[in-house]
Amino acid sequence: MDLLDKDGLTEREFLEQYRAGDYERPSVATDMVIFTVTEAEVDSYRRLPEKELRVLLIRRGGHPFLGKWALPGGFVLPTETTDQAAARELREETGVEDVYLEQLYTFSDIGRDPRTWVISCSYMALINSDKLELKSGDDAADAAWFKVSYRLLREQKELFEDGYVKTLEYELKLSSETEELTAVVARKVTAKTTSASTEYEIVSNEGLAFDHAKIIACAIERLRGKVTYTDIALHLMPKLFTLTELQQVYEVIMDKELLKAAFRRKVAELVTETDHYTENAGHRPSRLYRRNLEETQ
Repeated sequence: MDLLDKDGLTEREFLEQYRAGDYERPSVATDMVIFTVTEAEVDSYRRLPEKELRVLLIRRGGHPFLGKWALPGGFVLPTETTDQAAARELREETGVEDVYLEQLYTFSDIGRDPRTWVISCSYMALINSDKLELKSGDDAADAAWFKVSYRLLREQKELFEDGYVKTLEYELKLSSETEELTAVVARKVTAKTTSASTEYEIVSNEGLAFDHAKIIACAIERLRGKVTYTDIALHLMPKLFTLTELQQVYEVIMDKELLKAAFRRKVAELVTETDHYTENAGHRPSRLYRRNLEETQ
């Protein structure tokens, strides 16, 4: 026997008379924070190249925010999930697939897109720079990798009877060969005896479209948090690498120097040594390692 609702309708009858247009619906987009690590040029061949964390940005070729830099992304098609849309955007913008990809956060602030009501399901991707092939979509005029700097400016904490509110302001600086974009993003952490929450707010912004400074800040916080207790940094490494190179990647993500001995103890279970060595002129050969879960070919 079919169940009847309060209006005396079966589920089939309800669906036949249901009108989705009676309710305003948002557009759904995916915005991609795509990180890679590259080597900076050095003056001497005897010096080891320094690592730089970079994020992919697209210069918008149409309104809104014409000429501003934005994260790659686009609207989710009716025939795909947000995960599938994110993978498609990643493939279209970089030419790669089957790389580390995780859902970051859903951004739904009112007015975040001047065109209409748009909810963004954001994603973070990590790519080994050796695999990159830059492209740009139909609404993009250019694509470029920007060096990332994200540093704490100030911190304020307010105490209450049942908890506290801590506000941390960070300077986000994104630099390419020709441009520098800056923003100040506040991360507000509210902790009570019964609940906890984190909110991001853009305090100032120079050159980034939409609320993408907030999305990038959230991605950096996620990356820094996970690098301390997972092997996430290894997704930024080539197939073979030295422990010094791996330490450099950890340091550039966390923006601090690490003690060599402590770091090597930390990653000992994450990597496996190989029989290969570096062949760089001017440097003593170093043993090469690979990820533990990666099979040799």
